[in-house]
Amino acid sequence: MWLHPQHLRNHKNHSETDMLAQRWMWIAWPAFLVAAGLEMLVFALVDPEQLHGFGGADIGLSRQAIYTASFFVFWAAAMVSSGLTTLLSMSPFEVNRCPLPPSERPTDCTRPTQCNAGCKNKCC
Repeated sequence: MWLHPQHLRNHKNHSETDMLAQRWMWIAWPAFLVAAGLEMLVFALVDPEQLHGFGGADIGLSRQAIYTASFFVFWAAAMVSSGLTTLLSMSPFEVNRCPLPPSERPTDCTRPTQCNAGCKNKCC
């Protein structure tokens, strides 16, 4: 199945959970690949045993611990980047829609059928 965001918006059988899971994969998988590539690039040039903390103190971690910690730091940074890209690519409908179905909305939180100048309650 094609997983393009426009296709998901038009497909009626996808639940919110499915779409959220797919959106997380759009963020996590590319970030994982970038972190792996960045890890290889950085440690091809830098020896983890030569790293020092602030003030010149020895870090005191094994080579493998430094590889692991740096991978997760790279992955987190790449996930922030991918997440921001995903957030900025959302349509106004996705950003402004009410998360509650009409039957579960509070009585003071009604979405008008059409926008008018006197509409003050825009919580849904």
